[in-house]
Amino acid sequence: MHITQLRLSSFRNLTAVNILPHANLNFVYGDNGAGKSSLLEAIHVLGFGRSFRTNKPDLFIQNDQTQAAGFCLFDWQGDETRLGFSRSKQDGYTFSVNGDKTKRISDMARMLPVQIFTPQSSDLILGAPLGRRRYIDWLLFHVEHSFHYLSSRYQSCLSQRNALLKQFDFKESAKFSEQDVWLEQLADLGNSITTLRQDYISRLNDEISALYGQFYPELNVVLRYTRGWDKNCTLLESLQNKIDRDLFKGSTSSGPHKADMQFIVDGKNAADFMSRGQLRLLVSVLLLAEVKLLKELTAKPSVFLIDDIAAELDEDTREKFIASVMEQNTQVFVTAIQKEQLSFMQHYNNKKVFHVEHNHVTEE
Repeated sequence: MHITQLRLSSFRNLTAVNILPHANLNFVYGDNGAGKSSLLEAIHVLGFGRSFRTNKPDLFIQNDQTQAAGFCLFDWQGDETRLGFSRSKQDGYTFSVNGDKTKRISDMARMLPVQIFTPQSSDLILGAPLGRRRYIDWLLFHVEHSFHYLSSRYQSCLSQRNALLKQFDFKESAKFSEQDVWLEQLADLGNSITTLRQDYISRLNDEISALYGQFYPELNVVLRYTRGWDKNCTLLESLQNKIDRDLFKGSTSSGPHKADMQFIVDGKNAADFMSRGQLRLLVSVLLLAEVKLLKELTAKPSVFLIDDIAAELDEDTREKFIASVMEQNTQVFVTAIQKEQLSFMQHYNNKKVFHVEHNHVTEE
């Protein structure tokens, strides 16, 4: 799977872009603010339905415009698929798959598996639990056809239960329990999601250990999952036991929406002792492990985006990382400020180089 054409209009400072990327390696360089990251951001929107740089998508619409748009053609086993998005200040997002318009992000996102590694990637380990839940759920979304349904139903039940909790005083637990029609459904869905997560985390651990061993063979890495409720009871029991607390807070405190993960290196939490450089290397391995497992389970390769690679990894490590990514038959887009920071590209013949300058992207 690889993008064969990418077109953008009024996307941040990129007024009009039309490029034909290489199926393997694509190197993008240019000064700070030229639009390198914007190019990757647009691909990210095509693969995720959202930006990795902002949670306010209107910000990527050029100031003097009312709409930004992106379009790509990608090839999968000889079949060509067309994906597109537009973001209007008035109407929000519209997505399209082969010309059919939709407002549902999932319709588009499942078509094009995209992973991204940025200067902020260490937030996967140091940041909020939501990022770590998204990490495992990305793989489930692309591999398990039932996961999107389970997740959507769970979020709907959770929202309904939280709305009901807010209607009662925290001393009215008995009265609330009589009307809590979401309890058992929430527990059943939560158990199903948790079972899937735990199964795939077990598979990921094998991949992570093998990949990390290529850099530090003497260190052992384990991804440890905490499911989001007391380990000594079932989810249903935990929901029942915490009704008073949930009424007081007005939200449900048990379930997979409260799950978290720790990355354990040689018996210690990586977040507590690793340097920024070590964390970035670990994150690169975590992302690569998902790409590798996705390909093994579905035969689908991914599109891998690497933003400002020189800020993340030293020269030796970045060469090893790129080599590992390329082994997965993955289409790669790598950005850097200076061409010299991409010196390792001389080792590859199957590539294209793009220069971003004065709001234009030019193939060299």
